[in-house]
Amino acid sequence: MMLRDCYRSTFPLPLSTLVSVKMAQPNERIPPRVPRNIALSRLNIFSSPDSEWRELGLTAQLWRHRVDSDEFIRLESFSVPDLKRIPFEQAVLNKFTPVKKGWSFGPSWSTHWFHVHIIIPSGWIGEEVQLQWDANCEGLIFSTDGEPLQGLTGGNSQARHEFTITHLALPGQKFEYYIEMAANGMFGVGGTGMVPDPNRRFTLQTADLVVANKKAWALYHDFELIRNFIFNTPENTQRQHEALYAANEIVNVFKPGDDKSIEKGLRIAAEWLSKTGGEGQHHIIAIGNCHIDTAWLWPFAETKRKVARSWSSQVRLMERYPEYKFACSQVQQYEFLLENYPVLFEKVKERVRSGQFIPIGGVSIMIMSWVESDTNMPSGEALIRQMLLGQRFYEKHFGKRVKTYWLPDSFGYSGQLPQILKASGIDYFFTQKLSWNNINRFPLTTFYWRGIDGSKVLAHLSPANTYCADVRPHELQACINNNNDLDYTNESLLLFGYGDGGGGPNAEMLERLERLRNVDGLPTVKSGDPTEFFERIEKYSKPLSSYRGELYAEFHRGTYTTQALVKRGNRKNELLLRDVELLGTLASQRDPKGYCYPKKQLERMWKIVCLNQFHDCLPGSSIGMVYEDIHKVNESDPSHCIFRGHITLFVTTTQSQRELAAEAFSLRHEALGKVLGLTGTQSLDEKRVVVFNTLAWDRTEIIKVPVEDGMPQLQQYSAVENAGYVLADNVSALGQTSYMFDRKIDVEPVTVETTHKGDFVLRNQYLEVIFDNKGHLISLFDRAQGRELVPEGRRGNVFQLYEDIVSSMRCCLAPDSLCLLVYILTIC
Repeated sequence: MMLRDCYRSTFPLPLSTLVSVKMAQPNERIPPRVPRNIALSRLNIFSSPDSEWRELGLTAQLWRHRVDSDEFIRLESFSVPDLKRIPFEQAVLNKFTPVKKGWSFGPSWSTHWFHVHIIIPSGWIGEEVQLQWDANCEGLIFSTDGEPLQGLTGGNSQARHEFTITHLALPGQKFEYYIEMAANGMFGVGGTGMVPDPNRRFTLQTADLVVANKKAWALYHDFELIRNFIFNTPENTQRQHEALYAANEIVNVFKPGDDKSIEKGLRIAAEWLSKTGGEGQHHIIAIGNCHIDTAWLWPFAETKRKVARSWSSQVRLMERYPEYKFACSQVQQYEFLLENYPVLFEKVKERVRSGQFIPIGGVSIMIMSWVESDTNMPSGEALIRQMLLGQRFYEKHFGKRVKTYWLPDSFGYSGQLPQILKASGIDYFFTQKLSWNNINRFPLTTFYWRGIDGSKVLAHLSPANTYCADVRPHELQACINNNNDLDYTNESLLLFGYGDGGGGPNAEMLERLERLRNVDGLPTVKSGDPTEFFERIEKYSKPLSSYRGELYAEFHRGTYTTQALVKRGNRKNELLLRDVELLGTLASQRDPKGYCYPKKQLERMWKIVCLNQFHDCLPGSSIGMVYEDIHKVNESDPSHCIFRGHITLFVTTTQSQRELAAEAFSLRHEALGKVLGLTGTQSLDEKRVVVFNTLAWDRTEIIKVPVEDGMPQLQQYSAVENAGYVLADNVSALGQTSYMFDRKIDVEPVTVETTHKGDFVLRNQYLEVIFDNKGHLISLFDRAQGRELVPEGRRGNVFQLYEDIVSSMRCCLAPDSLCLLVYILTIC
């Protein structure tokens, strides 16, 4: 590669590397050849903000003006006590005290409000002035009227430091803002291992007024694209060599502080970028997105603020980039916004109408479930509720229904989903999670996914293998390199924007997207929406393959085991709400005038159940704070089953009466009273227990009846639990039966005896169980079947302890766990 003017470069090259191509003639300047590795190193140094040569490179020219003195930017703060998160209206009523840049605040999860007073310097007339703010944590800028304006993300990773104050400054012009700072980073308060640190503190490192050098920024975006192309495409192509030459030419013409040299660099870059590809290029539709985990390394309460920070930033970008389209997938987050930031919600609705903010993109809404849930453990009914709640919200607030199921990040996809999706009016499915598989590469990219009943949806797995792309050449190239179906279709989806902790795309990504629309050597790319993509697939693709059954995600194993109480509570609540709906329906038929079906209460409770099925909650991969919130919902009190001497056959028995479970028990209690024909003042015969079977099959079970004051004592009674027991024998499906309190149970009583060896023998009409004098189970004999279940000489009920060393989320553990001790009940 011939690199002209290397002698003039501000980045020195060893003279020993320069070799002439031919003998120099007098007064003739011969371009030297430079080894490729040195040329590449030179490019990295030129645009690096951390190089020792930074002051001679491009990044030193990105800002034309900067001030931080009290004359132009004055700061006051208020720290909210007790880790509370208070609204704007309450915060601004408090006393703010003066602070300066360099002030530290904390601890983890605390909230600190800043009042910022700004005066534009006199020499900045006509400039676009920005506030540059970095406290290494998350924040949200408010107007003095309380309108959320834009989110802020501190630190070097996924940074969002700048906020535009004015596009046309006037000398002495005054501005005033409030900034809510959360003492947590984008990924919570953990370190490299994500283990939460409750005592982290943050420092306001930057609070400056700045004016950007727009030409230098334009050259920076151009140069970085070309450099990325060089490092991520094959070396042996003409286009790659041309890129290396152009990038070095930009370095050659550059002179620090000389805007004309920047203009020369822009012309060189424009010449390379202006070469377009042919009609056969692979086509990519790029969609800005902001995947916010509804809870993970932060609690639900922080997610509500993450939504406002992220979405306000996107609305602001849409003002600057009118062709930009942004998608958000979880209806719960729309409701968070509606409830907590109604002004911002209205702005989102405006952008929905313009087609920029998707759910409504092009001709339909894009995505629709209540949250991006786990699909392995929720019941089929709960998965349907995810769809139903999402559809209802979109219809109410946006007037549309959805066609695409959007689940980029979940821990596997149940084989029953296609059937549920088709029944919900969904034709398309999108994810990328299977790209994380670390053993078997999933064989398809664009295909028809068939369910266990034969239903099918058109599915696409983004070959970029991420939902957090930066819109760089190597990501576009990955859409070809990782695509398993290029023989059948020439289309791919690219999701870009910071995710998991929120944030979404930034201006740099959108600048790159504009430049990469049609560049020779890369696929074409344009901003679009998923419906447009899938409709193009249906219209232009060749016959696609089909895949039947579960889409198994290998990387997140262990989702059925961790946080067992959460899983238990989820199932109990699913069944409890089903009971309320069933009994409520029967009560409505029996007493249509006297009973009001609890529609609103049930919808609200289903929303809570669906929220807790989020893919980092139910599987068990969130921090402890999240599970403290969930346990408050799941805990319940069995006494709510009682209604004047009757009890339903389904009973929940956890510790305390709280929130969802308590309310649901109360509703079930009321409905069951109507079904049995009771009012609040009526009672059944005090000598009877009525049992109602709410399930769809006949059942025989032992019912625990908590004993209340004044109730007669059942024949079988436990003083320890203050409860009696009834054997409900063969109760018909959706039927009821009653038992007398003094009913004698015709069963063989339990006998206990001790053998001469000191073994303990327990026997009833069904089983004979023997424990040795050390407590080992040495015999379990089924008397009805005549079968011994513990082999001779072996022991049952033996706990074996194994250590399972976690390897990068394999067991789906909470991040504050380091390893898993596995107890297995077995026979040895």
